[in-house]
Amino acid sequence: MRKESIIFLRSNPVYPDPRVEKEALSLSKNGFKVIIVAWDREDKFPSYESKVFADIYRLKVKADFGTGLKNVKHLLKWQLALLLWLAKNRNRFSCIHACDFDTIIPALVCKLLYKKKVVYDIFDFYADMLRNVPNTLKKIIRKIDLFLIGIADTVIIADESRLKQVEGSHPKKLVIIYNSPAQYSVSERGREIKDIGKSYDLIISYVGLLQHERGILEMIKVVKKNKNWKLNLGGFGGDEEIIRQYCESADNIVFFGRVPYQKTLEIYAESDVLFATYDPSIPNHRYSSANKLFEAMMLGKPIIVARNTGMDLTVQKYNLGFVIDYGDEAQLEDVLKRVELWDSITKRDFAERVSSLFEEDFSWVIMEKRLVKIYIDLCEAK
Repeated sequence: MRKESIIFLRSNPVYPDPRVEKEALSLSKNGFKVIIVAWDREDKFPSYESKVFADIYRLKVKADFGTGLKNVKHLLKWQLALLLWLAKNRNRFSCIHACDFDTIIPALVCKLLYKKKVVYDIFDFYADMLRNVPNTLKKIIRKIDLFLIGIADTVIIADESRLKQVEGSHPKKLVIIYNSPAQYSVSERGREIKDIGKSYDLIISYVGLLQHERGILEMIKVVKKNKNWKLNLGGFGGDEEIIRQYCESADNIVFFGRVPYQKTLEIYAESDVLFATYDPSIPNHRYSSANKLFEAMMLGKPIIVARNTGMDLTVQKYNLGFVIDYGDEAQLEDVLKRVELWDSITKRDFAERVSSLFEEDFSWVIMEKRLVKIYIDLCEAK
C-alpha cells in the first residue's frame, strides 16, 4: 500500500456513482488509500460505509435535486460542512479529487491552507447544467469556474468535445478520461429482469439521471403505443416522480428506481437498444459524454442519441447506433422499429465490431492507466 491517501468529494450520496466508484477502485487496487466524502441530501443512506474501493463518509445536509436558486442556502451549507470535515481530517489525506464545481472550492481552500494536491474532475460543466437559474448568475459561475480550473494541479474532462466548453481557462495539466465502464463479462449477465411468461420483440433501457430533458417522456409515449416492446427505466433525479407517474399505466414499462451499478449493467445486457437522447438546447448536453455510450459499446448494443449533443459525432463516426432530432417521436419510433427487425446475425456482427472498438480505443484499462499516472506524478512532485 502506498502511504498516499486520496479523498474524493462528491455532491451525491455515491449510492451508486459509477464514475466515482470505478476511479476509486482503480486507485485503490494500484496501492492508494481512498476515502470518499459524499452528500446525502435526503438522509437516506448510512453515514459511514466500508467498500472494497473506499471508505465512504456521507454528510447529512438536507436539500432537493434540481430546484435551482431555492437550493442555494443548502449548497452553501454543504460547502461549509465539507470544508469543516476536510479541515478536521486534514492529516488523513494528501490529495483531493474534487468532482465538479460544487466541491472544488473547499478542495482549493485546503490546497492553499494545508498544501494538498488537488485534481479537479469535471463530470459536467456546472454553469451549463444548472436548472431554473438566471443567465446572469450562470455567467458569473462560469467565470469563477474557469478561474478555479487554473488553480487546480490537474484537471480531468470526459471527452475532447469539452475542450471548447472550458475555453478561457488555463489548466496546469489537462487529462481526458472517458466515461468508460470497467470490464463486464458476458457470463455475469443477470436474468432476473426478464418477465416470466411474457415475450417482447424489443427491449429498450435507460438508467441514469431522471430529468425530462433527457427524452424519457417521449420514449414512454412511444413504448406505450407499441405493446410488444418493453421499456426498462431506472435512476433518480429531479423529475423522478413525474416519470414514475407516466409509467404507472403501462404494463410494458418497468420502473426500477435507484439501482446498484452492477444491476444497471445487467439491465443493459438483457436489452436490445439503449438511449441517451438529451436536449441539445441545454449547453451542457451539447458536450455530453454519457457513460451509456461506452456501456453500449462494451456490451455490443446499439444506442440512440440526439443530434447536436456531442455523442452524435461519435455515434456517426463509428456507426454505433442512431442519431435523431431531440423530441421527435416519429423518428424515435422509426429507429426502434428498425432495431426490432435486426436478426441474430446482424446483432452478432454489430456486437463483435463495437465491442472490439471499445477494447482497442475506449476501455477502462486505458483510462485507468491515465488516472493512476496523474497521482503518481503528483505524489512524486511533492
